[in-house]
Amino acid sequence: MDKDKIVLGLILGFILPVVGYALLLEIYDQLSSSGIISDEGFSRTFRERTIALLAICFNLIPFTFFNRKRMQNGMRGLVFPTVLFVIIWLYYFRESIL
Repeated sequence: MDKDKIVLGLILGFILPVVGYALLLEIYDQLSSSGIISDEGFSRTFRERTIALLAICFNLIPFTFFNRKRMQNGMRGLVFPTVLFVIIWLYYFRESIL
């Protein structure tokens, strides 16, 4: 259990959503350019808002792993950046979700 550190949770909590956002944005751009999906009929912030929310949800992967391995400190470290990203998401998209 020497890997049960708050710092590990903090690092994963900040890096995973950023990498997930970039990955999801690239996948969406590829699908959009090939004509498989489009933004037609959605609000102008739908794409960014949805991709950002899914990127935040990427933190559920290490959270589930930490929970199964009973790594409580890792889970604690993961919660802080997740809550921070949710607050930022709510603030940034507050007008489009009201």
